Amino acid sequence: MSIFDILGGEFIEIIEWTDDTHDTMVWRFDTVGRAIKYGAKLTVREGQAAVFIHEGQLADVFKPGLYMLETNNLPIMTRLQHWDHGFRSPFKSEIYFVNTTRFNNLKWGTKNPIIARDPEFGPIRLRAFGTYSMRVSDPAHFMSEIVGTDGEFTSDEITFQIRNVIVQEFSRMIAGSGIPVLDMAANTGDLGKLVAKAIEPVISAYGLSLPEFYIENISLPQEVEKMLDKRTSMGIIGDLDHYSQYAASEAMVKASENPGGAGAGMGAAMGAAMGMGMAGPWGQTPQAQPASTAAAGPATPPPLPGRQAETVWHVAIDGQAQGPFGRGHLGRMVTEGSFTRETLVWTQGQDGWLPAEDIPELAQLFTAMPPPLPR
Repeated sequence: MSIFDILGGEFIEIIEWTDDTHDTMVWRFDTVGRAIKYGAKLTVREGQAAVFIHEGQLADVFKPGLYMLETNNLPIMTRLQHWDHGFRSPFKSEIYFVNTTRFNNLKWGTKNPIIARDPEFGPIRLRAFGTYSMRVSDPAHFMSEIVGTDGEFTSDEITFQIRNVIVQEFSRMIAGSGIPVLDMAANTGDLGKLVAKAIEPVISAYGLSLPEFYIENISLPQEVEKMLDKRTSMGIIGDLDHYSQYAASEAMVKASENPGGAGAGMGAAMGAAMGMGMAGPWGQTPQAQPASTAAAGPATPPPLPGRQAETVWHVAIDGQAQGPFGRGHLGRMVTEGSFTRETLVWTQGQDGWLPAEDIPELAQLFTAMPPPLPR
């Protein structure tokens, strides 16, 4: 019986690795205090590679398969161990298993906004985020450049560095693309391909590759998005002059439907507005009538004799324009305290907003108020 049979319990005969952590990229097989038996079986499963480090040097890389660790399967190790002279002794080496499957759904994003020049809006700030997948394409290079002697290397230890590379190249590509911000959503696929191609040389130097790279969203600052929404709303409204006419007429119709003093005044004001040409088809500006039509008489009857359209006023309350209101409604507001001498008012034909006390017709509302009751 040889000394190797007596000490057989200290020799490694089967070398393999099974992993269920889903984030381990490299795992070192435990050889502390033990030697690998010459002729031991090495099992490398699909999605793995085995890297042998002997005396600090990268000796061999094994792809998926079953191997007998003998001279014919260990050409570099044979040279290092001098097995070419007939030695069959156990040997000491470090074995690292490398996970070569894809690591999916990894996140990337811009920590700070990217300054770019948009052809329509000028200088803008952009943020972006997305996902990518990563895999080890060159186990030997990955071991020497990234892992070193780390006994259990996880994907979290490299994703931060990859994110920095992605953001750097994305910033450079987006700033020089010249694509308008409003068209970027339609070009995320092409931008993703350009970014993936740009970062490929850096990533391959790590022994890695990115099989998939996606840009999920490119966004503007929140305050800019709000302004863009307002611009979109204006585009939907169309001609603001026509919309203002429509809104004013709608307000007068609703006011005329209210019972009480303000309703009658609103109805009269609406009639006057109709006479001024707002009763025509929406979206058309009143045009001068031909001479023959003018000679035949006005298209609408004049106001009834003895009755004059009541003046209605727009009132500024809490920084917002409200109304229009008739004089009777304003009188009630004076009583309630919501309408004072300093309240700004405006009516058709008036040159800007004026305090109510500067309008003779409205100033009477304040002089007619009774004095406070005696205590």
